[in-house]
Amino acid sequence: MVNEVAKLTLPGKETLELPIIKGTLGPDVIDIGMLSKAEMFTFDPGFRSTASCESKITFIDGNKGLLLHRGYPIEQLAEHSDFLEVCYLLLFGELPNTVQKVEFEKKVKNHTLIHEQLIRFYSGFRRDAHPMAIMCGVVGALSAFYHDSLDIHNEEHREMASFRLIAKMPTLAAMSYKYSVGQPFVSPLNRMSYAENFLHMMFSVPSEEMIPNPILVKAMDRIFILHADHEQNASTSTVRLAGSSGANPFACIAAGIAALWGPAHGGANEAVLAMLQEIGDVSNIPKFIEKAKDKNDPFRLMGFGHRVYKNFDPRATVMRKSCYEVLDELGLHDDPLFAIALKLEEIALKDPYFIEKKLYPNVDFYSGIILRAIGIPTNMFTVIFAMARTVGWIAHWNEMISSPDLSINRPRQLYTGSTMRDFTPMDKRK
Repeated sequence: MVNEVAKLTLPGKETLELPIIKGTLGPDVIDIGMLSKAEMFTFDPGFRSTASCESKITFIDGNKGLLLHRGYPIEQLAEHSDFLEVCYLLLFGELPNTVQKVEFEKKVKNHTLIHEQLIRFYSGFRRDAHPMAIMCGVVGALSAFYHDSLDIHNEEHREMASFRLIAKMPTLAAMSYKYSVGQPFVSPLNRMSYAENFLHMMFSVPSEEMIPNPILVKAMDRIFILHADHEQNASTSTVRLAGSSGANPFACIAAGIAALWGPAHGGANEAVLAMLQEIGDVSNIPKFIEKAKDKNDPFRLMGFGHRVYKNFDPRATVMRKSCYEVLDELGLHDDPLFAIALKLEEIALKDPYFIEKKLYPNVDFYSGIILRAIGIPTNMFTVIFAMARTVGWIAHWNEMISSPDLSINRPRQLYTGSTMRDFTPMDKRK
């Protein structure tokens, strides 16, 4: 809604009146579209002050520690919903009724199997390949098998592609793990819930079916919910950018996986475990706390504070509860790494330095601990993040494709290279 205008005075040009657009929540936005007519652009490295799109899916207020999916607080969704219900909400805008939920789950579970020829792709990878490298390849390859859902302007095709991606990601992810450890692939069991089925495919073997512990299933489901979407982050923006060209949804999600793979984005919970291993023992914690407080020391405590949440991470409160439930269930409080983690948490919640700088444990701190307790190797952590975030990527992709204002994204640049110069023949170059 446009109520006011901002006036921008440019040297040697007429004053521009830029519309101020108000959203339902969050800061107002200045529409700078007409700047191009004045042959000028804005310069905003990292797009920290730029709204790249209009969206109705997720809202974050980092100062207040607020995360809403379609208006619902993440704490309420994590406490009362399951992951597939949150998927429905993100995709369709409303929570499902009983009939809608049953039908949605049925459609998703109908697509959990993987094409037999796609299974052969795995044998082309080295056994020690990073699971995220495998995921980039096999998810992108889905577009070679499902030609019946590649018309992005067909709503039924988009919906079918959405179901297939949500359904097949756990199967593909578990297969990447099984391949790395030399075990046979385990087929999905559609009688199980989404999280339960994933754990079954990860840890069952043909000679012995593993029935996942309900406490671990609930924790896994919460991890999926808490990572389902996070507004216009690097990977979501990548999916939107790729999708704006008209690329098929499987290719777009593969692009999102590649962006998520970066250690500054999806590798935070893996970094938490690496930090705990570096500390090594509870007795070493005071030394590392001092290192963290020293501005001249490169050591950083991973899993504390958040780039977006300047107060506290609302997801961390829910994840902390699951973390303690899992540790209690498995009797792991005395495990050396978990003992370090719990002591760090205690210090962070009491130490004036951490309180003043608002360095509270974030969702990555607790999710890393949970995943290790479940028995998932650290190189699978980002894969699980990608599984959960797939529904958010799809929701944003579909929202963008459905927009009447869809156009290919084309950021501008501030050029600081050489001005025009003539070509110099080789024999005249110095």
